[in-house]
Amino acid sequence: MLTTPRGLLPHIGLFGCRNAGKSSWFNALTGQERAIVSAWPGSTTDPVEKAYELLPFGPVLFVDTAGLDDEGELGMLRVQKTRAVLARVDLVVLLVSPGGVRDEDRVVLREARERGVPHLVLVNHCDVERPAHDVLAALQQEAGRCLTVSSRSDDDVAEVRRALLALLQQPAGEPAPVLVGDLLAPQDLVLLVVPIDISAPKGRLILPQVMTLREVLDRDACALVVKEQDYAARLARLDAPPALVVCDSQVVQPVVQQTPDTVPLTTFSILMSRFKGDMVQLAQGAGSIRRLLPGDRVLIAEACSHHAQDDDIGRVKIPRLLARAANGPLEVDVVAGRDFPDDLSGYQLVVQCGGCMVTRQDMLARQRQAARQGVPVTNYGMAISVAQGVIERTLACFPAALAAYRQAGQQR
Repeated sequence: MLTTPRGLLPHIGLFGCRNAGKSSWFNALTGQERAIVSAWPGSTTDPVEKAYELLPFGPVLFVDTAGLDDEGELGMLRVQKTRAVLARVDLVVLLVSPGGVRDEDRVVLREARERGVPHLVLVNHCDVERPAHDVLAALQQEAGRCLTVSSRSDDDVAEVRRALLALLQQPAGEPAPVLVGDLLAPQDLVLLVVPIDISAPKGRLILPQVMTLREVLDRDACALVVKEQDYAARLARLDAPPALVVCDSQVVQPVVQQTPDTVPLTTFSILMSRFKGDMVQLAQGAGSIRRLLPGDRVLIAEACSHHAQDDDIGRVKIPRLLARAANGPLEVDVVAGRDFPDDLSGYQLVVQCGGCMVTRQDMLARQRQAARQGVPVTNYGMAISVAQGVIERTLACFPAALAAYRQAGQQR
């Protein structure tokens, strides 16, 4: 739990109106007095997060949120933050009063259903007031399974934990996302080309590289990790060609030039596009890059915050490559962390990072927003491959994505 990146932890969000008992349940479920509990409405302002080992499932991240019915100018900002949390969680826990469900609660239920996110409804404060039979029956018909509980009851806390475990362990509606495992067979050899430059973290690999290496090993395949300057020599010394080559996007052009066409090749960032998002939609967005014109607006979106260096990939390298593809300067905006504009309509393209530090739901929420507003979206790796003229090569392992890219490229 201490070393698992938060982007890989299932996020469990607690939602409800003010004084529904969200913070009390947050503290009860995590076993710590982490969130402020008060009878005064609106005690929770910003989302509060806590990683927790929910055995036997494993580590999860609980998120406490502000009330859905908060009021005033500041209250509306708090509600916006709560809605942003709703877009990125993997499991929704909705706290309602014994009096029944409110319109604000229905919004949460509707969005959870639309996204296919499992949800659990807790009728809280039942140590003080029991819901009327007709109210509970109507709520069960509207929301599905409901538990009548109190956060002060150890038995109720244990029951809620069991319910959460059951929801987390249910088979998802779609197959679990993979990085690379479905491309490999046991004993296959994978070459991982990893540059160690000024932007590389000291003493470790970056997360997409670590995740790929682990999945190769989980598949009972073998990995050979090399730096880009050693790649050609190592490749030539192999008795048989590798089953796959995965390289950093920043060295994709020379690696493609040095790799036989018969050897499958892609990049870490493109692998992340299928693990964290909708790869086909991102490939469609990549197909729009060739339609960029000088003066077009492009949004570069990073999911984490970091100190930008002189040749930063998001702020310098990708804008430079896109300007070259557009045959002229572009108007580029950069956002980082959880800052993401509500209105994307003024942009001709959104280029999202690989999203290694956020959840898949978070990435999909951004993609859905772009799709609703008719704005193409792609990711760093695909954008670089397009600009370097190697996208057909790096998408060849993924026929559906390649077809989507080609189709988008034919549009005018």
